[in-house]
Amino acid sequence: MTLKVQKSYVDSSEDSGNLYLVGTPIGNLDDMTFRAINTLKQCEIIAAEDTRQTRKLLTHFDITPSMLFSYHEHNKAASGPELIRYIIEGKNLALVSDAGLPAISDPGSDLVQLAIEAGIRVIPIPGPNAALSALIVSGLPTERFTFGGFLPREKKDMRKVLEAFDESNGTLLFYESPHRIRKTLSHLEEILGDRPVVLARELTKRHEEFARGSIRECIEWLEEHPPLGEYCLLVDGIKAHERKAEREAWWQQLSLEEHVAHYESEGLGRKDAMKKTATDRGLTKRDVYNALL
Repeated sequence: MTLKVQKSYVDSSEDSGNLYLVGTPIGNLDDMTFRAINTLKQCEIIAAEDTRQTRKLLTHFDITPSMLFSYHEHNKAASGPELIRYIIEGKNLALVSDAGLPAISDPGSDLVQLAIEAGIRVIPIPGPNAALSALIVSGLPTERFTFGGFLPREKKDMRKVLEAFDESNGTLLFYESPHRIRKTLSHLEEILGDRPVVLARELTKRHEEFARGSIRECIEWLEEHPPLGEYCLLVDGIKAHERKAEREAWWQQLSLEEHVAHYESEGLGRKDAMKKTATDRGLTKRDVYNALL
C-alpha cells in the first residue's frame, strides 16, 4: 500500500475539482450549517440519494446547482465513474444523503474510494448524525461505542454480526426501519439477553421520542404504540466483568476435551473450537493443543 497524504487547501491553479461530503439536517432545517449552505451554492454539481428530497432542501435555502444528479445504491456502478469524470474536468461536486452525513450507511463511501483512487481531494463539511445524536442523550455509556448500521434480516446472519461485536464493552448503535424493529428486538433478546436499550425516533423533529428500558419492556411498549418512523437502536454493551463471569460460569465443570467438544457440537471445526476454548480459559491455542495430544 502506498501512503497518500491529502491537504485540503485549494490551489486555484489546479484543474481538478473537489468532492465535498456535505452533512444535511436529519429533520430540523435549522441544523443546516452556514458552511454547508455556502458549499452547496459554490458547487456546480450536487449528487443526492433522492433528488426529490434534496430539491426541497435546496429550494428552502435558495440553492440552484448547475446539475443535480441521482446517486444511490442501485445506480452507483454507472453514476460513480461519471461523477468522478466531471470532477477531474474541473467541476466541484457536493455529495449529500437524504439526511445526515453522506457515506454513513449509504453508497457515498464508494464514491469517496473512487475519488481517492483518482487523486481527488475529498473534503468533509460536518453536520448532524442520527446515531451520535441519539447516543449522547441515551443515558448509555459513551466512552466506547460501535456503529453497526442496519442489521441483517435473518436471525442467523444477525447472530454472526453480533458475535463480531462480542468483545465490545461499549454501546452498540444500529439503524432500523419501523416494520422490522419489533422482530429485531426479539432476535436481540434471544441472542444477547434482556439488556438495556434505547429506541430513538423522529430526532430533531416535532414528535422526537426516546423509549428507554430493557429489550423486553421496549417490545411490550411497541405492542401498544405501533412503530412509526426510522429508529436509532442503542444497546448497552456487556461489561468486562460480566463477560468474564459469563465465560467462567458454564465450562468450569468441563474437562478440556469436553470444552472443545462443546464447540465442535455447535458446528465449529477442531481448530476453531480449540481457539475458543483457549480464549475462554485464558490459555494460548498451543497450550490447548499440547494438552490434548
